[in-house]
Amino acid sequence: MNGLSFSELCCLFCCPPCPSKIAAKLAFLPPEPTYSLVQDESGSKYSFHLTDRAEWQYTQRELDSIEVFQTRTTKGNRISCMFARCAPNARYTILFSHGNAVDLGQMSSFYIGLGTRINCNIFSYDYSGYGTSTGKTSEKNLYADIDAAWQAIRTRYGISPQNIILYGQSIGTVPTVDLAARYEVAAVVLHSPLMSGMRVAFPETKRTWFFDAFPSIDKVQKITSPVLVIHGTEDEVIDFSHGLAIFERCPRTVEPLWVEGAGHNDVELYGQYLERLKVFISTDLAIN
Repeated sequence: MNGLSFSELCCLFCCPPCPSKIAAKLAFLPPEPTYSLVQDESGSKYSFHLTDRAEWQYTQRELDSIEVFQTRTTKGNRISCMFARCAPNARYTILFSHGNAVDLGQMSSFYIGLGTRINCNIFSYDYSGYGTSTGKTSEKNLYADIDAAWQAIRTRYGISPQNIILYGQSIGTVPTVDLAARYEVAAVVLHSPLMSGMRVAFPETKRTWFFDAFPSIDKVQKITSPVLVIHGTEDEVIDFSHGLAIFERCPRTVEPLWVEGAGHNDVELYGQYLERLKVFISTDLAIN
């Protein structure tokens, strides 16, 4: 059976939540922007200006090395993108879809540190309604946003799919799975993934309802690239069972990283996080 009680089923069928309502309640918490994009006199180039809340940890030289721009989505929104050249001889570029309560400004220091340590360049973007991206947050916009980011990394920088690693964290796993189910890439990293919106809101849900949002569990089986799943065993936002289910459903998984004792927002603080990513890139991808 579906695992929901009779009263819960009655409630759902009498007034089912629309996907956007589930999405808004569970996922979208855009912060006040922590950065601005300032155009030069020609209007063709932007510079990246961070506020104190971005907590930038590096020098002006690293900040100047980050290229920022905006690109338009099929939904008519303009999303802000950044490309951080972290490693001069990097083979891979990571297309990173971040979590729900941060923007590019807050993530920029993390991207520099991560890319430098695992010898990868980082391309990232803000979802519609986040940072300086226009529009409103919605599930449909999420998919349009990553499509626009994908087009930019392919055309603006000429990076081929076999050199792109898709990385999604928390809500960022939703557009990552959607894109990975449609394109073959070098690899996919799913960090604290969710099965679907209903399964987060109603943990006993065993199937995907027609009004469910973010049905990643039904898409992951179409991913043909190698997948690394990362999840904290004490995740208080997206239960560890979601990571396990995603791992079991993906056709080409590598050894997952289950971080014992980690919650939703501190997996990166554990030493095995960086070590696993290094091995994944240097060894697992060579085998696959």
